[in-house]
Amino acid sequence: MNPNPTSSDPSTRRAFVKASAVAAVAPMAAAVAADQSFVKAPMREIETDVLVCGGGCAGTAAALSAARNGAKTLLVEKAPFAGGIITSVGLPYFDGIADIKTHRVVVRGIALELLAKTGVCKADAKEIKPHNPTIPNTFEFKVLLDRELQACGDKLTVLFNSFVCDAESANGRVTSVVIANKDGLVRIKPKVVIDCTGDADVAARAGAPTEQSAEVQPLTLHFRIGKVQRVPDISKLCRAGLVKAQELGELPHFYGPGVMFMYSNDEVYVHGVRVPANPTDAADLSRAEMQGRADALAMHRAWKRDIPAFADSYFLEAYPWIGVRESRRLIGQHILNEKEIMQGRRFDDAIATGCWYLDLHPNKTVVGSANDFDPQKVQPGPYDIPYRSLVPQQIENLLVAGRCHSATRGAHASTRVTVTAMALGEAAGCATAMSLKQKTSVASLNGQRVRETLSQQNSGPFTDS
Repeated sequence: MNPNPTSSDPSTRRAFVKASAVAAVAPMAAAVAADQSFVKAPMREIETDVLVCGGGCAGTAAALSAARNGAKTLLVEKAPFAGGIITSVGLPYFDGIADIKTHRVVVRGIALELLAKTGVCKADAKEIKPHNPTIPNTFEFKVLLDRELQACGDKLTVLFNSFVCDAESANGRVTSVVIANKDGLVRIKPKVVIDCTGDADVAARAGAPTEQSAEVQPLTLHFRIGKVQRVPDISKLCRAGLVKAQELGELPHFYGPGVMFMYSNDEVYVHGVRVPANPTDAADLSRAEMQGRADALAMHRAWKRDIPAFADSYFLEAYPWIGVRESRRLIGQHILNEKEIMQGRRFDDAIATGCWYLDLHPNKTVVGSANDFDPQKVQPGPYDIPYRSLVPQQIENLLVAGRCHSATRGAHASTRVTVTAMALGEAAGCATAMSLKQKTSVASLNGQRVRETLSQQNSGPFTDS
C-alpha cells in the first residue's frame, strides 16, 4: 500500500490538483462578486465644532489649542502624520522661537512645550542658544505629535491621508468643507473652520479674498547622505562641486548649499535644492517634485565623483515632499506689512510674536548663501502679529493661520517660519473655542480678549516681557 498516494498515483494526484484549484478559485470568485455588487453610497457627512484643515506646524498647534480649550475638534491632514515642514519636508529647525540678538524666547505655549519634550530645552526656558535650535530626530517628532493629539481624547478626532477638495459657503459663512480619503468624498459641516493648509485653500474656495504674487519663492527638497567623512571645509568643497555640476549642465539651480553633520558623525543633512514653481498649480507642483528629486540625486553624484570625503557615501533618503515657502496669502481684516515689522509696531490685539529675518529666496542660483541681499540682511526685533491678520474679509466663521495669514510678501518672508506658524495656529485654536463658548463669530471676537486668554495659558505675544 502506498503511504503517499498523491506522489505516485497519477489519477489520485490529478484529483488532488483539481480540488486544490477549485478551493483557491472559490474565494476569488466571492471577492469578484462582492466587488461587482458594490453600490456607491451617499456622501458621508461629519459634524464638528471646529474643523482644522492642515496638520502642519500651524494646524497641529491649532487643533491642540482648540481641543484643550474644550472644543470638539476635527483635524484633517493630507500626509499620514502631522508636523508639516518638520516631518514631511524634513526641516528640523525651530525657527522663530528666540530673538537672534538676545536669545530670549519670544514664543512660548505649545511651541516651547513641544521643543522641551524633544529634550532640546527646559519647559520654562527663558533663553535658547542657538536662536534657531534643531530637534534631534524628525521621526520621533512625528510620534510625539501623535501622542499629543491622542492625549486630547474624544475632544479631538484626526483624519490623516485626507485632502481638502472644496469649501462651500453661503451668507458669509463656510457651510461645509469636502475632503477626499479612503471613505471617498466626505462633507464636513463645522461651526468654525481654521485654514492651516499653507496655501489658503479653504479661504480661496470659500470666497474670502486672497492674493498670490506673480513670482513666489522657490521650492526646496531636503535630503540626507550616509557614510560621509568629516573633513575640514566640507561646505566649501560641496559648494565648488555644485558650481562645477551646474557648469557641466547637470544641475539647473541650487543655493548654499547647507551641508551639516546633524544626526550622525558620518551622515550629512543637505538643504540646497532650488526649484522655481507655482505650488498652487497641480501640474507645476508635480513637475517641481520630480525636479527636486533629480537635483538631489545630481548633487550627490557630483560630490561622490569629485570629493574624496563622499567616495564611499550613499544616498540615504529624500523627504517625501518638496518644501513650499510661499503661495496664496489671505487678504484679511489687517494686512501686516514689513514697515510695521521693522518698526516693531505694537497692536492691542496682538496674539503672537515674530522675530525671524525677512527671508526671501530668489529664483536663481546663490552660491554660499540662501539669499542675495544687497546691501544686507533685513533683521527686525521681536514684533507683534495682530489677531485681525488671521480674520478674513467676508467670511465670519473662518480663521487663517500659518504662512497663509494676512501679510504683505515682505512681512510674510518673516512670519512664514515654523515656530511663528505654531504661535498663529495656537491663537486661532484658542479663539475658535472662545467664540463657541461666547456664542459669537470669530470675525467679531474681541482680539484683546483672545490675547488675554492666551496670556493666561502662558502663550500669546511676548514682545512686552
